[in-house]
Amino acid sequence: MNTKDYIAVEDHYGAHNYKPLDVVITEGKGVWVKDVDGNRYMDFLAAYSALNQGHCHPRLIKIMQEQMAKLALTSRAFRNDQLPFLAKELCELTGFEMMLPMNSGAEAVETAIKAARKWGYQVKGVKNDKAEIIACEGNFHGRTISIITFSPEEQYKQGFGPLTPGFKMIEYGDADALEAAITPNTVAFLVEPIQGEGGVIVPPEGYLKKAREICDRHKVLFIADEIQSGLGRTGKMFASEHENVKPDMITIGKALSGGMYPVSAVVASKEILGVFKPGDHGSTYGGNPLGCAVAREALKVIIDEKLPQRAQELGDYLMQQLQKIKSPHVDFYRGKGLWIGIVLKEEANGARRFCEALMEKGLLCKETHWNVIRLAPPLIISKEEIDWALERLEEVLTTL
Repeated sequence: MNTKDYIAVEDHYGAHNYKPLDVVITEGKGVWVKDVDGNRYMDFLAAYSALNQGHCHPRLIKIMQEQMAKLALTSRAFRNDQLPFLAKELCELTGFEMMLPMNSGAEAVETAIKAARKWGYQVKGVKNDKAEIIACEGNFHGRTISIITFSPEEQYKQGFGPLTPGFKMIEYGDADALEAAITPNTVAFLVEPIQGEGGVIVPPEGYLKKAREICDRHKVLFIADEIQSGLGRTGKMFASEHENVKPDMITIGKALSGGMYPVSAVVASKEILGVFKPGDHGSTYGGNPLGCAVAREALKVIIDEKLPQRAQELGDYLMQQLQKIKSPHVDFYRGKGLWIGIVLKEEANGARRFCEALMEKGLLCKETHWNVIRLAPPLIISKEEIDWALERLEEVLTTL
């Protein structure tokens, strides 16, 4: 079978809820992948930052093989010998007191929402069913019914009502808008320290720190969604560290397992996650020994291989070199660490055609919000590999 054959089968039997580039990947190692026709590509998306450690990291393969041969799943009806240490290591890494494990990023966000609401009723004293959570325009936190309620994308909501009440939207990067939106019923502010799907949008300097102060003043929980921005992507372990801000809750996912298995988590204080009692919340697979074992090793890889530091140094280099490219299509570049958005001019006719042209030259990127090419390679990438990618970026951006 060739690429066209695989695509035909998927289009016939699969629901059409994605519009991927027409490359069918069959192998991956480090920053490189191969398709079913034998073509080689550099992955400059890293599965939306799930592959910070690169494809098929040998340490993760070894741990996963050892664990799956021993014990993969117990459910939370019983205890296992991996979860206690993942909880301990994640709390020590983040400086929080408690961790609650889930599987997907959306589940972690749902968990944070539930915890914030219950904390609002039990600790803050908000009247039952009156809790409000503030989110930002341009956000992406997942695709469950509750989460799409506060999505800025109408397509994400269309046809899925009735939606969940209790959410407000404000402009991203505007701390004054946050203060104005808070009422006695506000229990939390949910924010991405850097907006990923929104187009790699970095807020104004000082925004997170001011938002933290506002939340403290009004007894509102500050929830940082670090599912894409966390675990080294922006040059710090967590993006909120760029302003020395410690949230009340952090949602973590994607690179938490190095792309090997769905693992997510919420970390917070005992006051917040302590509101959950047996039966309040859970997941059959959440905290399973296979996921916990690979997540523990994935965290060690990030630390041992100094991936945040690499993201900082190589991200600075990538940004500097991109800004030297004289393209009639590029409006500006933005980002932090190895997470960069190439914002195209309106007359460039969208980012999709640029991503398709880059694919033809062996570089896999993905467009977001029509006019932004998103760059997010695995953090293990070398300077020489970045130079290889830059040659292709320059060629496409200047000649297409």
